[in-house]
Order: sequence, then C-alpha cells, then structure tokens
Amino acid sequence: MNFLDVKTDYAFKKVFGTEENKPLLIDFLNSIIDFKDDAKIKDLEIIDPYNIPMLKGMKDTFVDVKAKLDNNTKVIIEMQVLNNEGFEKRVLYNAAKNYSIQLNKAEDYHLLNPVIALSIVDFTMFKDSKKVITHFKLLEKNEFIDYSDDIELIFVELPKFKKQLEELETIQDQWIYFIKNAGSLEFVPKNLNNHIKQALQTVNEANLTKDELEIQHKRKDFIAVQRLAVLKAKKDGHKQGLREGKEEGLKEGIEKGIEKGIEKGREDERKQLIINAYRNGMPTNLIGSFVGLEEEEIISILKSVENL
Repeated sequence: MNFLDVKTDYAFKKVFGTEENKPLLIDFLNSIIDFKDDAKIKDLEIIDPYNIPMLKGMKDTFVDVKAKLDNNTKVIIEMQVLNNEGFEKRVLYNAAKNYSIQLNKAEDYHLLNPVIALSIVDFTMFKDSKKVITHFKLLEKNEFIDYSDDIELIFVELPKFKKQLEELETIQDQWIYFIKNAGSLEFVPKNLNNHIKQALQTVNEANLTKDELEIQHKRKDFIAVQRLAVLKAKKDGHKQGLREGKEEGLKEGIEKGIEKGIEKGREDERKQLIINAYRNGMPTNLIGSFVGLEEEEIISILKSVENL
C-alpha cells in the first residue's frame, strides 16, 4: 500500500476537513487539546470544508482547518512544513483576529467565545524544551494567575516525536505518529485505533482518483522546491556571513543556517530532501544548484539508496 504524506495541504485537509471524516477530527482534537473530562468535544462544525478546486490554487506551505465546537469555541488547526520568518507572529495574529471578528459593533464583549490555535509544525520551534506539545495562554508573569482562557496557542513539534510504532501508548501518540509517518507506511498497522485506520484508508492512494493524485504530487513538488530553496538561502547566508564577519544580524543568520542544514548532523536531512526531490521528478542538475553540490555528487547520493 502507498499512503499520501499527511503533512501536505491536500492530504491534511482531506483527512481533517471533510464532513464524512468529522469523527476523525473530533477524536484527534480530544487527544491533543487538554480538555477536562466533562468538556470533551462531542460534536463540531467544520468551517469551509475541503474541496479540490480551492486547493488547486494554493501557493503556500501551510493549510488550516477551522471548526466550531459544540461549546462555541473556535479551533484553527494548521499544518506548517517550513519555518518561515514571522510564523510565530502569524499564529498569534490569526488567533487574535478570529477572536475579535466575532462581534459586531453593537454587541457586548461577554458574547466572545474562546479561540484555540493548534499548529502542527514539521520543524523545531522551542529548542529549550523537549516537550512534543506545548500550550500557551494568558497568565500573570510572576504568580501564574490565569487572566483568561479565551485565547490558547498549542504547538505540536513533529521532529521531537521519536516513538516507533511498537512504542505508541496513547491515542495522542497514535495521531502524532500518523501525521508524521503516514507517507512512509506500507501497510495499516494493527495496533492503531479504528479512527486512525480510517484516516489511513482516506489517504490510501488506491482509493484516490487520478486528479486527486495529480494534485498531491504537484503539492509535494512545490514543497520540495521550497525546502531546497530555504537550504540554499541559508547556505548563501552562511557564506555571506563568513565574508562580512561580525555583524550581529549575520551571526544569527549563520547560526540558523548551521542548525538547519549546514552543521554536521543535518546532512541526513539534506540527503532526504535530495531523494524526495528526485523522486518527484526534479532533474539532478537543478537539485545540485539548490543544495550547492555538483551533479556528480547528487548522482552518487542517489545511487547509494536502494531501489531508487
């Protein structure tokens, strides 16, 4: 079996943004969001459900699914694959905007309902924390007194999730594993719950139309090119920083460049990007120009991979 990579916008929205899969979204949110037992989601309304024509025109590296819960809380679920500049501010801005637009001019503030921004990211955001899931809300600075629960930010950092299939203990583990690894699975694991098995069937390539597969492949191509462009930009910034020296802004650029792909220990990531780009049809000479390697080196890396 071959399954779509759920980290791409098309597959993510197909799993979590359709009416027929609403039970999957409910199960996923109940596993991730820290609700009290008596406040678990029983029902929700998906806002702007998935449709193919809308996704065909998307030219970005993130997608969101919006839902209104049975207690009128609004949840914005976003899948983000690249750590674009200003991402943290955009998450906060979107949460605040969705909170503020609830009221018309003449309405009272007590009518405002909570907003939860749940961001699933394919990169590390909080380097000082080993937690896969982090929750943020308004608290008093020193005594941590709650000001309001009306705006909550939740981040799921996929690179920090290291559990293998046999190590999954909770429904939360299973959902994070599914999002991170669905695209590399070759069968439906027996130890996953029924909702996640249904999610895998949703992204099983055998159950998709030719048009749906074409959209997915184009989106993977787009994201692969964006990743390579980011690596190239960081490497160029590294070289420029070495030439121009000690200016503080360039030092920060150098550090980020080293951490994201230049420093020893990140070569595996670059190798995987090369493989993915090749499998998605990108010529070897173009791959080489993006990552700063000669075409011969690209070919050598590709030959070292079995069944390529």
